[in-house]
Amino acid sequence: MKIARRAALAAPFLPFAAAAQSWPDRPIRIVVAFPAGSVTDSLVRNLVEPLSRELGQSVIIDNRPGGNGVVGTMAVKGAAPDGYSMAVLSVTNGALNTYLVRNLAYDPIRDFTQLGFLAEAPYLMVVPNSSPARNLAEFIALARSRPGELTFSHGNASALIGSELLSRMAGLRMLAIPSRGGPEALTEVLAGRIDSTLTDFAAGLAQVREGRVRALGVTTPGAFPLAPEIPPISATVPGYELTVWFGLASPAGTPAPVVARFSEALTKVLGLPEVRERLGRLGFAPRAMPPEQWRDYLQSQITTFTRLAREVGLEPS
Repeated sequence: MKIARRAALAAPFLPFAAAAQSWPDRPIRIVVAFPAGSVTDSLVRNLVEPLSRELGQSVIIDNRPGGNGVVGTMAVKGAAPDGYSMAVLSVTNGALNTYLVRNLAYDPIRDFTQLGFLAEAPYLMVVPNSSPARNLAEFIALARSRPGELTFSHGNASALIGSELLSRMAGLRMLAIPSRGGPEALTEVLAGRIDSTLTDFAAGLAQVREGRVRALGVTTPGAFPLAPEIPPISATVPGYELTVWFGLASPAGTPAPVVARFSEALTKVLGLPEVRERLGRLGFAPRAMPPEQWRDYLQSQITTFTRLAREVGLEPS
């Protein structure tokens, strides 16, 4: 009787166990909760081809933008926990939403199985070429001389936090101007309509090197290896730091053998010289991290970004 009961209890798990042994035997979907062309999308598009080779199955991107990343993240939460649907978790949908979105319908830790870390990247602070500030110290002096007059654009919550944090630490009063996304926020500075922005590193660096905007600093705590000529903001404002990051997760309950297989493949791909070079040109620092470590890191980042959001006065909505 006990044996029969044990068999009955185990029966629901047998299909997943069998599937895990042959995984993957069909295409894998990675949901990007942001539009095509976004920084998250650019990162993943440079990983799908080597991941497909390593796993022996096609890896496809499914862009599901909307609701500050909620729409795409929920699409994966509701998928079968079989390893064929994955979500990219970023600072926005992986950490900040837990504080900024009231009654958030998912928990990044409880509702997902963390698969592996992907990469991290800084923001780049840029100003129009017409700005009289040649460096960050001059920009701070200018902003202090004109309290409440200078503007900064922001295309997402993490960029807003970064700019507000800088203003707070440097004793500035500036006007926050929201944009639909990072590219639009940068366009406003390129046009000279906004005084500064924190922009995605690769997009900003391309404009800097073309002479279309001026870089004042990078948000890493020290010089960023991909552009060592640009000083860190912390050199002028000690203690300032803001790094954005990206990782992969699948629905909670994904079988351990699937997680282990994918983690192994992802680690190999992130270690490939051609992948590291390609991501480096886009401003990403790839970083392999086993699932358990990625889970702990994600939890710590939820705590960190909740604190930062509160410190700069952001309110849930």
